[in-house]
Amino acid sequence: MKLNPTIIKLLNNRGIVAEEDIEEFLSDKPQKTYDPSLLEDISAGVDLILSEIERGSKICIYGDYDADGITSTSLMLSILGHLMPREKLDYYIPSRFEEGYGLNMEAVRHIRERGADMIITVDCGSVSEEEVSYAQELGMKIVVTDHHNITDKMAGCALINPKKPKSAYPFRELSGCGVAFKTAQMIQQKAGLPKRVLSEVLDLVAIGTIGDIMPLVDENRTMVKFGLRMINTGRRPGLRKLIEGAGLKLGSITSENVGFVIVPHLNASGRIEDASLAVRLLTAEEGDSRIDEIVEDLLYKNRERKRLQAEAFKSCTAGLDKSSLDDFLLIESRDAHEGIAGIACGRIKDTYYRPAVILTPTGNHGELLKGTGRSIEGVNLYELLKKHEALFEKFGGHSAACGFTMKKENLGALRKGLLEDMAELVDRNPEIFVKKYPVDMDLKAEDISMAFAEQLELLAPFGKDNPRPLFELADMTLNDVRFMGTENQHVRFTARDRQGRGIQCVLFNRGADYGTMLYAKRSFDLIGHLECQVWQGSKRLQFMTEKIL
Repeated sequence: MKLNPTIIKLLNNRGIVAEEDIEEFLSDKPQKTYDPSLLEDISAGVDLILSEIERGSKICIYGDYDADGITSTSLMLSILGHLMPREKLDYYIPSRFEEGYGLNMEAVRHIRERGADMIITVDCGSVSEEEVSYAQELGMKIVVTDHHNITDKMAGCALINPKKPKSAYPFRELSGCGVAFKTAQMIQQKAGLPKRVLSEVLDLVAIGTIGDIMPLVDENRTMVKFGLRMINTGRRPGLRKLIEGAGLKLGSITSENVGFVIVPHLNASGRIEDASLAVRLLTAEEGDSRIDEIVEDLLYKNRERKRLQAEAFKSCTAGLDKSSLDDFLLIESRDAHEGIAGIACGRIKDTYYRPAVILTPTGNHGELLKGTGRSIEGVNLYELLKKHEALFEKFGGHSAACGFTMKKENLGALRKGLLEDMAELVDRNPEIFVKKYPVDMDLKAEDISMAFAEQLELLAPFGKDNPRPLFELADMTLNDVRFMGTENQHVRFTARDRQGRGIQCVLFNRGADYGTMLYAKRSFDLIGHLECQVWQGSKRLQFMTEKIL
């Protein structure tokens, strides 16, 4: 296929220049992957796992309650299920509400009481020094597989994590499920399992990688491409039923479908109640009578999640005025459901374009506050909050999202400190609250065609560090403007250049920002991306508009 020069330019602008790199990036069967033995401790860890299997030990997989942890747990159960009796395999996912993220002492004790001789963590455990020591004191072997940042302390056991200090692994940005997959590769090699056992779980790797918003470049891109292909075969019965129930079309599932539909339904189990439900779905075999019931439950829980999220957003923003916002939004809420505070906070951050934290009461008598935060570009939330770490009982996260617990009496000091910090940031960068739209390049109406839009899809899968290309259409007039939605929040219109060449456009959720301005008899500049959609069997082009200038 002869590539459109604009496609080559887009790749070059994203640092993909050499011919072999372009071929790899666009390939339907990419080869970029690395030897799992480059991960420190992986050989020793897998040897320990295999020796425990040989001894007939009972093994418990300890996961996390988000999509990455759910898929990691399901993957490890699947791989080990080829080597040992199912009754010797157990799994444990902590409660988001009672236990929180990661290993905890009570869970370790409970797992031992259930008869486990070994724990394998997935998507957690790197800094659980005390909990790992406790497991060992109780007589259990333990192997940690994880991808989170490692601070000043590390678990004292076989620890498989590409972010370990002095790690020789070439790619640090694997998801938790990606690390579990590399561990599975080593298990497959050492145990002599057929390679198909690995290809069968790549759908889980794709979901975990996209769900944890990991960069869709390098080795992640390889695994996600093959994983999407596996998802589209429909071979995993529980996932197939969820896809059908959620209204997606098997055979054309994209990374965006995974991120915006499949992942929220899996996450809903842990946000509302118990993430074990999603593990049961992903590990169910063909003909399992529970599949339909679990899918219905997840569909219900996701609807409930949306309702709770809308309620939390409404209550948390009731007192906010866009004309007089604090530079950092610290919002106390007695009503926000703990399981959806993070996504409600994300919507507040997007709507008001300020770093935000929702604080909900926690502890036996509500004497503590649990903070869930999200941040904007240019404000490293982890660094900002770490300055005030002395005010927290627990704290963790990364630049875009953080969580902590604190005593109520420390809230005033935290608010004062954060507003002072933000004042310094604003002084250094007065444009910090102006949302950036990183346009890839200008586009003319005459350059837009179905063939060009189809070639753009070669750049998929889209996601973090490989977003859909953002274009600017300059000097366009707007015709046939129609507002849509229950609150006229969406807009459909036709944009035409001076020669009358037109493109259908859609603007979602921002109708109120523009209002009657869109009827003005003047030209506008549009920022957005091209999509080729199939509607009732025919293809059509749309410019998905994000900003109108």
